[in-house]
Amino acid sequence: MPKQKTHKGAAKRYKVTGTGKIRHAKAWRGHNRHSKSATRWRRVAGESTLQGKDAKRAARLLGR
Repeated sequence: MPKQKTHKGAAKRYKVTGTGKIRHAKAWRGHNRHSKSATRWRRVAGESTLQGKDAKRAARLLGR
């Protein structure tokens, strides 16, 4: 049986932590930073962890 291939689109969007959790970048961070308020910018700061069915789907795409 052939090896399962990693979904390259998913591989560019998610990363797996050492404990196996799947991290993703939050939305609304792409551009136009100065038209967003500081409060809004902080709220979408950084990364977040996928949970539930989303995490399961992403893990399958990543071949885990």
